[in-house]
Amino acid sequence: MAGYFILYLVIVNIFSFVIMGVDKSKAKRKAWRIPERILFLLAIIGGSIGSILGMYYFRHKTKHPKFVFGYWIILFIQFVFYFFFL
Repeated sequence: MAGYFILYLVIVNIFSFVIMGVDKSKAKRKAWRIPERILFLLAIIGGSIGSILGMYYFRHKTKHPKFVFGYWIILFIQFVFYFFFL
């Protein structure tokens, strides 16, 4: 069971990282963007590490405190949940 959970986390974090890159690309082209709620949803469902890495790698949303602090808070809550409840 733990193996499936790890696999899920790997997949959702890779997807979150890629989505940050896609949204950055769309922002540069002034194209239709991925809604912010989707970016946060991906972080909440387990993709917070991928979202953080993508944010800094692609230099996307780094000037928005809502994202900078929000992603780190989500990650902290996930670590607390993992270590105290699993």
